[in-house]
Amino acid sequence: MTALATFNLALRALQRNKLRSLLTMLGIVIGVGAVVAMVGIGNGAKAQVEAQIATLGQNVILIFPGSSFSGGVQSGSGGVGTLKLEDAKAIADEVPGVVAVSPGTRVTSQLGFGNQNWSTSVAGEAPEYFDIRQWEIVGGAGFTEQDVRAAAKVAVIGATVAKQLFGEEEPIGQIMRVRNVPFQVIGVLKPKGTSIMGSDQDDVVVVPYSTVMKRLSGITNLRMISVQCVSEERTQAVVNGITDLMRQRHRLGQDRENDFMVRSQQEIAEMATATSKVLRLLLGAIASVSLVVGGIGIMNIMLVSVTERTREIGIRIALGAHGADILKQFLIEAVTLSSLGGLIGILLGLGTSTLLSRFAGWPTLTSINAIIIAFLFSAAVGVFFGLYPAKKAAALDPIDALRYE
Repeated sequence: MTALATFNLALRALQRNKLRSLLTMLGIVIGVGAVVAMVGIGNGAKAQVEAQIATLGQNVILIFPGSSFSGGVQSGSGGVGTLKLEDAKAIADEVPGVVAVSPGTRVTSQLGFGNQNWSTSVAGEAPEYFDIRQWEIVGGAGFTEQDVRAAAKVAVIGATVAKQLFGEEEPIGQIMRVRNVPFQVIGVLKPKGTSIMGSDQDDVVVVPYSTVMKRLSGITNLRMISVQCVSEERTQAVVNGITDLMRQRHRLGQDRENDFMVRSQQEIAEMATATSKVLRLLLGAIASVSLVVGGIGIMNIMLVSVTERTREIGIRIALGAHGADILKQFLIEAVTLSSLGGLIGILLGLGTSTLLSRFAGWPTLTSINAIIIAFLFSAAVGVFFGLYPAKKAAALDPIDALRYE
């Protein structure tokens, strides 16, 4: 018997019990739909985090103050001023592979313009900061090294600050107050959206770091040093070079821990996606249980079908059908059930992902590879759980089968 004839025979057998076939497929439908939906949600969350990480810039390394231990009391991370302006200059001059360095400090200040006011973060940075962060200035221009040397009262503002403080008015050239110190707005940054921590990156004012130190805070310690290395491949070498240099500059012996933290963009991305990765694997594993339950349902129904059609099987064998033909027929029935269930499940999963994205605002991203794998897995479930009933049917003795009532 040809494969096409066997397939048609299997389809007719399934059509005789449509409701039972549909109910049998239900477990596969739910399982595949859940897998596709969960993978879509997980990939969407991962893509969103990666997009947020990309807003940091390209090949970026961040250096933060560490903790100190004194008198039996240990300060928390960032609780001690271990970063100095000289550290940033040494990194720029002595570490191979470094393209740009921006020493950073930050204060929270009340801004004022006319009768409007707004509280936000004022970041003191170097002119290289905008290149490191790949942050385009869409209006006006950035400040210069001369502005840094003069501790100039100039500012580049984010889109949120521009909207809240100036509204529809053109901000370039305006004078705003920062802690009652007049600053001239010389540039407006392109909107970047939220950061990986969920904060608004556009709610910021960027001024020369010397201006913050001398005119706003009086603090000479740095809150952060931003570094851009020449390529992604050189990142780890640059991280090692920065670590060695900083330990040497801070006179840290072999038995002492670092009083600073060095984080590459890749490390930040891995830390940010670690939780979502575990959650994605967990949801995928839970959804896969539905596929296993659906496969057990297929095996159960196929065993029942073999028992019900014992006499039919005996007649076919008596008329010349081989055991291989019986095996293929029942195996095709099982695979057809699981494959149809897989197709319906894929449509269900895609529909669920679309609805969640539209109405719940969840980011979803379903790849073609995930769909193909889900379908192949559903077909494999049919083969795995349909093989035993098919073998049982093919092994029936024709004499006993013909006598079966």
